[in-house]
Amino acid sequence: MREALSGLTFRGRCFLAAALASGLSALLLGEKDLTRLAILLSILPLIAIAVVSRTRYQITCARVLNPRRTPVGTEAQVELHLENHSRVPSDTMLLEEHLPPALGPHPRVVLERLSGRSTSEVTYTVRATERGRYPIGPLVIQVSDPFRMCTVTRHFPTNDFLTVMPEIKPLPQLSLTGEYSGSGESRARSVAIHGQDDAATREYRHGDDLRRVHWRSTARTGELMVRR
Repeated sequence: MREALSGLTFRGRCFLAAALASGLSALLLGEKDLTRLAILLSILPLIAIAVVSRTRYQITCARVLNPRRTPVGTEAQVELHLENHSRVPSDTMLLEEHLPPALGPHPRVVLERLSGRSTSEVTYTVRATERGRYPIGPLVIQVSDPFRMCTVTRHFPTNDFLTVMPEIKPLPQLSLTGEYSGSGESRARSVAIHGQDDAATREYRHGDDLRRVHWRSTARTGELMVRR
């Protein structure tokens, strides 16, 4: 209640000042109408204080990061799920999320109204230019009454953490097949794929010893091949 009293807006303080002036005038002049006016002017700010004090402690918040791990330079989405557990609707709320400088400025969102027993969702995005583990939060909410006479602040101390990883770059595709030329890179690739025995073969020539026929190379090429 003490915090709510300190949260009176300029309008609320003006109402209390007018109530005090009307009360003093009623005592000095003996006017009952001024007494009624003083009571009315003082009741409105007190009702606003009571409503705001009760409502702000029945608002809960849950935060969801999507994704929780992201590469450098890509965006991550932050969702704030607010729920009003009170039957009394809250008026305008100012939401401010605290972020480290690497994720940009603090997002500020104005939520016009949150009805009683209802939920609302606020979404914003962050982008990190350096890798690391960054805290998201805490969330600060300023709640006002419908007459804008009282504004109080609530802190949600829970934090979530966004992990920013190094940028992922795709590797170029490497071709493992190609035409065999018998020398240079083609020869090295052929040796790696087929083995040294396959690389040391040649076509059969008249007079070659048939015991030197390399049957695996012959089956692969369709021509009679012999070992060198």
